[in-house]
Amino acid sequence: MSRTVEGHTQTSASVQAAYSYCEAVTGQQARNFAYGIRLLPTDKRQAMSALYAFSRRVDDIGDGTLHPEAKLERLEGTREILGRVRRGEVEDDDTDPVAVALADTARRFPVPLGGLDELIDGVLMDVRGETYETWDDLKLYCRRVAGAIGRLSLGVFGTQPGAQGVERAPEYADTLGLALQLTNILRDVREDAGNGRTYLPGDDLAKFGCSAGFHGPTPPAGSDFAGLVHFEVRRARALFAEGYRLLPMLDRRSGACVAAMAGIYRRLLDRIERDPEAVLRGRVSLPGREKAYVAVRGLSGLDTRHISRAALRGRA
Repeated sequence: MSRTVEGHTQTSASVQAAYSYCEAVTGQQARNFAYGIRLLPTDKRQAMSALYAFSRRVDDIGDGTLHPEAKLERLEGTREILGRVRRGEVEDDDTDPVAVALADTARRFPVPLGGLDELIDGVLMDVRGETYETWDDLKLYCRRVAGAIGRLSLGVFGTQPGAQGVERAPEYADTLGLALQLTNILRDVREDAGNGRTYLPGDDLAKFGCSAGFHGPTPPAGSDFAGLVHFEVRRARALFAEGYRLLPMLDRRSGACVAAMAGIYRRLLDRIERDPEAVLRGRVSLPGREKAYVAVRGLSGLDTRHISRAALRGRA
């Protein structure tokens, strides 16, 4: 358990080991996320890794090969772990390192653990095979699986005292999560189709002649696939512009972290916009050197200041 000695927070060896496990999971499974959180001080980086590791466990259940009934059982098991964390029942010597790290994070930061319940609810939507006819339908799903993570992250980041409009910070964090998730959906459209999932709203698919789905390296015959992608890119850019209003409310390193993660996804969005059919040929990604460049710009404050000014002008 964390304890304070002469003004400094110390953690036990078992808690440090739990955080190390979560950081290893994050580094191996979430390259984009890892590039961003490396800009944070140690305590915040560890906390973000704990949140990611728990979220990854939930996502892996939803994306795994188990029978749906077994997935439902596993997801309720993760909800019970969350309940133990919320009730303060997880000890430092617990055999589950993710639970140990999450419990310590919850003690050290005001994270709204209900956001992880929302994530579980969102993955349950996947397990049940839900589809989305309208953007409002999809937005509910995105708020659960990504917007909630934005609000949890804000609990770790905190806001600057006296920041203007700070009461809307959770809303902006939520919206930025939606922007990232919609970018993910565009990037993974072919992969998701191969797994029997369609996330883009049905009315958008119909509007652009894409209701037949995406099962090959070329768009459906007679469709305006580029039009569909450009339409969704514009929607994502509007979400980014709104979400970026969060940046001036964060301290320098937290703002750099958010700017770096969002910057990587904005660059993905640029690539998808330039070549829409690339998402049907394979996964669109950025090389490591480009991610590192975005991270350096984030830490230097260049992107943070530029994005903050653009967001305030409504042009991010």
